[in-house]
Amino acid sequence: MAENKFAAYICSGCGIGDVLDVKGLEGTAKKDGKMAEVKSHPFLCNAEGVQLIKDDIANNGVTHVCIAACSRRAKTEAFNFPEVAVSRANLREGVIWVIAEGSDHDEIRQEMAEDYVRMGCAEVKKMALPDGNLKESSSKRILVVGGGISGMTAALAAADAGYEVVIVEKTGELGGFARNLVKRVPFSGPYAEPQATGVEDMAAKIGANSRITVHLNSTLAETAGAPGRFKAKIAQESGAITEELVGAIVQATGFTPYDVNKLTELGGGQDNVVDQAGLEALAKSANGGVIKRADGKEVKSVVFVQCAGQRGSGGNGNGHHLEYCSGHCCATSIKQAMYFKDANPDVDTVVMYSDLRVPGMGEDFYRSAQQKGVIFTKSKVNKVAGGGSCKVDFKDLILDEDTSVDADLVVLATGQVPNAGVNLDKWTEIVTLADGGDAAAKAQTIEMKKGSVLNLEYRQGPDMPQFKYGFADSHFICFPYETRRTGIYAAGPVRRPMDMLQAQEDATGAALKAIQAVENVEKGRAAHPRAGDLSFPKARLEGCTQCKRCTVECPFGAIDEDEKRFPVFNEERCRRCGTCMGACPVRVISFENYSCDTVGSQIKAVNVPDEFEEKPRILLLACENDAYPALDMAGLQRLTYSAYVRAIPVRCLGSVNTIWITDSLNSGYDGVMMMGCKHGDDYQCHFVKGSELAGYRMSKIGDTLKQMGLEEERVITHEVAITDHERVAKLINDYVAQIQEIGLSPMKF
Repeated sequence: MAENKFAAYICSGCGIGDVLDVKGLEGTAKKDGKMAEVKSHPFLCNAEGVQLIKDDIANNGVTHVCIAACSRRAKTEAFNFPEVAVSRANLREGVIWVIAEGSDHDEIRQEMAEDYVRMGCAEVKKMALPDGNLKESSSKRILVVGGGISGMTAALAAADAGYEVVIVEKTGELGGFARNLVKRVPFSGPYAEPQATGVEDMAAKIGANSRITVHLNSTLAETAGAPGRFKAKIAQESGAITEELVGAIVQATGFTPYDVNKLTELGGGQDNVVDQAGLEALAKSANGGVIKRADGKEVKSVVFVQCAGQRGSGGNGNGHHLEYCSGHCCATSIKQAMYFKDANPDVDTVVMYSDLRVPGMGEDFYRSAQQKGVIFTKSKVNKVAGGGSCKVDFKDLILDEDTSVDADLVVLATGQVPNAGVNLDKWTEIVTLADGGDAAAKAQTIEMKKGSVLNLEYRQGPDMPQFKYGFADSHFICFPYETRRTGIYAAGPVRRPMDMLQAQEDATGAALKAIQAVENVEKGRAAHPRAGDLSFPKARLEGCTQCKRCTVECPFGAIDEDEKRFPVFNEERCRRCGTCMGACPVRVISFENYSCDTVGSQIKAVNVPDEFEEKPRILLLACENDAYPALDMAGLQRLTYSAYVRAIPVRCLGSVNTIWITDSLNSGYDGVMMMGCKHGDDYQCHFVKGSELAGYRMSKIGDTLKQMGLEEERVITHEVAITDHERVAKLINDYVAQIQEIGLSPMKF
């Protein structure tokens, strides 16, 4: 095995050499960093500078490289040396751009830069080049669960990209909910008329595509494994079981319209009060002619009630049935109103709305309906009476008066309820009772599993976690399509409420994510958000106390237990967040390029001033997905913050091990700041639970601080968004001022 050789390269470009003593930084890298090779360059990221590093790697046996230049988020392509371990010391965004110029600041700026060079050198010395998690074989096939518009779109997108696809559809034909529609809301110009759904054409394309295998009248009996090696057992109505090996899964199981019979305050369940799906059935029966009610009477007047049972008390519905807007309903009512007008222009057609929401080119569609004579009235519907002659009582919000209108038919725009499977929060509660010997709970568990879509063999439950409204957990900003089950993607109305065009765009995105996953798995790399990361967790089992914290806290179900209760890693499921590393009380879990040692060595590398220098030192642990980019942007905006802070990016606050906190305070740091993503129902954590778990752990650190004789204020956590560049600078300055008011740490010596 070749001996490790460490080298540091310092850039003097971008103004670094104008305000910092680069020769002094070289000395720091040699003396304190103990680097075998130390070189500086006026423009390290240009072809000549990059070649300098490449030559040392190829000819001088360099195995570990510390680059002291710009942020690790900048120049990633230029400084990509996959054959060696690389650390980055942030001198540009982290030092010269955030510390105001002037003679009074020269000394502290240089001290800050020297610390970052020490930290970069210390980090790379504790790093190893990741081997990757390459398996002997992995599947690149994509499994699509659901054969509606979303599922068919995902399947065709993946097949067109050259990948084999397996579709599982529970009914006897493809098309899903869209097959019941007469027409769809226009998705191409001139956006004036309803258009053909295209369902038959899509189904025909799938049938003619040799890359796509379709299982009709089928469901998933069991899904086991991980990205690249999912084993899906497909159960047919006949009882036959087919097993398919797939690399990634797209769940496109669609939605069910909210039960109109529950909307009793709006006439639900009464004769001639239907939902939008019910009207489609009537229109289909009419086959382009005049639309008739179920009793055969021709409809000459119709009222559409928007937000029926949706948007809580904010919509037209009085009850709290669905608190959200389902997105498509306004445009769908406009489309259905045109069914009547196109068949008979004399039909009185009224759409009652509180807010008319028609995104995209819906404004043109709305104007077209107006030109056809559809009446739109801003109102709040109070009561609907069905029967032979329907009556709608409402308040006209423009005239501010109560009135009513008679109609032959009332159409309620009900919402979308996702077909997402088992609610895992309820599942966990019932399983816990069943494990405790509760016979009723055991029976309920069996019954609940019958409603599962994916039937996952995961210790966390048979389906994906859900948001509070039952939609598959997939954050629209941080990780669209991705779910907490790596390699499984949600698409269409099962992910969030949407119309058909949005569902098709959504399904294409999910298919691309699935392709990214299978390609990364084949190379032994992480799927996302650290796409391309070759590291994966390893554990020193001889030191494991079998506390199970790693298995319980992993947000992605990537860790199971063997028969001796030791952790077993499903590396392909792992997102490389390090939450398991932060959870481990005995610090036996680590990654080759990220560990308790890589961060701990950086903490120890900082030159902490003694009590007589009166210069505080603040450790800042910043989430690499939100907080650290915000710090970079603060530098880009030339916002100044205190030079007493030393920032270390962490993969996620969930990876923060409490040993880092106690070590830093023991070594004389005056305070520890942590900046992570927002958590809670509207979380923005790329690793879902990491920030929340860190908050929980840090809530218990008060006792440790008291034992050390330190104030609780010396450890503080903030939720930070990626756009908070002004706020992060203020948070740092305010905290440094607070520490100075409290006084320097008594742990200094």
